[in-house]
Amino acid sequence: MPHRYFPHTEEDIRAMLDRCGVAEIDDLYADVPDGLRFRADYDLPSEMSEKEVRDFFAALGKKNLALDCFAGAGFYDHAAPAVIPSIIERSEFLTAYTPYQPEISQGTLHYIFEYQSMMAELTGMDVSNASMYDGATATAEAMMMAVAHARKRNRVLVSATLAPATRRVVDTYARYHGVSVDTIPATAAGVTDFDAMKAMLAEGNVAGVIVAQPNFFGIIEDFSGVADACHDAKSLLIINSVAADLAVLRTPGEWGADIAVGDAQSLGIPLSFGGPYLGYLCASKALMRKMPGRIVGATKDADGRRVFVLTLQAREQHIRREKATSNICSNQGLMALYVTIYMSLLGAKGLREACSQGAAGAHSLAARLVATGKVSLTFPDSPFLNEFCLTVAPGVSVDDIISRGIEAGLLTGVKIAPDRLLVAVTETATPQAIDRYVSLVSNL
Repeated sequence: MPHRYFPHTEEDIRAMLDRCGVAEIDDLYADVPDGLRFRADYDLPSEMSEKEVRDFFAALGKKNLALDCFAGAGFYDHAAPAVIPSIIERSEFLTAYTPYQPEISQGTLHYIFEYQSMMAELTGMDVSNASMYDGATATAEAMMMAVAHARKRNRVLVSATLAPATRRVVDTYARYHGVSVDTIPATAAGVTDFDAMKAMLAEGNVAGVIVAQPNFFGIIEDFSGVADACHDAKSLLIINSVAADLAVLRTPGEWGADIAVGDAQSLGIPLSFGGPYLGYLCASKALMRKMPGRIVGATKDADGRRVFVLTLQAREQHIRREKATSNICSNQGLMALYVTIYMSLLGAKGLREACSQGAAGAHSLAARLVATGKVSLTFPDSPFLNEFCLTVAPGVSVDDIISRGIEAGLLTGVKIAPDRLLVAVTETATPQAIDRYVSLVSNL
């Protein structure tokens, strides 16, 4: 065999070529014009041993800068128990990716069931699917659920305080599904203008309303009466939330939401320079059959033992794709397992403690940074949890704060406007890192 790990022998290849009626593999490309064919040698590096490959990638990894992270904007640096990587490698969880055969996939089905149960409790909703690609696509899928539920209405209202990246994904979905998306403006306080929302609902044809909690600026919004206004207009209320924050904030279910969505990365998943992450989608029981993806249920086998099975999955998801509720259905299985173990280990008390530590650090840092006179809170009268927006003073540069921060080993935040910096604090922020941040801004 010419290649150790290629399964086809020379005899296999010859048999396949004979079946195709050609003499050589190149004959399969006879229809490609000669001028388009690449005939030079490929510029490939020489082979390496396993150790050489490991050393090569270790050297690449060392080029990454490990900074104390004060950036957020939807993705947060949380600590996770060291035992998680060991648990996710247990054999009962390393079964089929798509657990169609429950008799050989009980480990996978079990943790998905537990994930659904925990997410339903965290969001205050009736049911959870398992699961979505990320928070942005989950939000877009929720929009499509609202339109499908409304049938003849294809207009969706989206708050201006939703994360811009999520909004772009929503707009992309809407464009190719004939959905009209209108923006609910924000007030000067950085929150949704609910008077404007009510006026837009009164215009009619609205299938759903999408708001964020906390919103993109880190502000905790007050949704009192919003669900009633939406339901009076026969529209669904969709709340996009940072999953970890729901440990201390009023849940979407308590606000009267019909669908709760967002990214679950904040439940201990490492930032990993950009992913993979996990989208969650939970809903009221009335919308259960409109949900994309899969739902795992618990039942009993012939011997009376507790077992787990896929349930409420439409045949169309796998065969008649054009009839499917969604064509994404990406169950981020490993990530769902990760956050399930994270929530199991921390429990409700641990989740609240992590949020409380981040909130205390954020309010302390915000006050100390404002005291320097170099920055101010963009929305000083609006409550925030662990993330806040700063406006730099004249003569101070956001780019300068970011670049000097990198030199000091700090990722100081996310630039969201020429004069605005979004800063997040989690339980991982040390007093020393906070002191360095304050010193950096003081000396600008």
